Amino acid sequence: MADALRVFLLVALTAAALTTAALALAWWMEPGRRLRRALMKSLGVTPEAEALSPGEGRAAGLDFDGAQIAVLWNRGSHGLVYGFEEIEGGEIIVDGHVLARIRRGEVRKALDVLAPDAEMVVLRLLFDDARHPEFELALWNATLPAQTGSPAEALRLGRRWLSHLEALLKP
Repeated sequence: MADALRVFLLVALTAAALTTAALALAWWMEPGRRLRRALMKSLGVTPEAEALSPGEGRAAGLDFDGAQIAVLWNRGSHGLVYGFEEIEGGEIIVDGHVLARIRRGEVRKALDVLAPDAEMVVLRLLFDDARHPEFELALWNATLPAQTGSPAEALRLGRRWLSHLEALLKP
């Protein structure tokens, strides 16, 4: 009887330890956390502004002190780091229509329209790079998990990114 109780307790303890390890691994590998770690590794510091699309496995982050921007794809396993001088601009695209734009040497096209029922809100970053001239990141996608909880939040995040870009592109 005592041996059976010991075996039962040992099995229960082992099951509890394995469950705890599995939960810790799932927490560690959660897509948003994984993208944040990859951004930090790419930039060398915690980004001061970030945009994540866990459903797409894409992210972008700004490091103002290091004057660099990182863009990541393929769940953070691939990416590029650009200097601020290589940024050409950015756009907010809602359901296939460009609603706001900032480009080097051009006047900003402000976000005048709100789209509370948008199916997709995309931030497109433009770079002076022939091989990778643009990077698109879904801030809101009705079918995939996103960093934002609504189209309105996605538009606010996109507008904040355009404001950062506008400050960086001023001569």
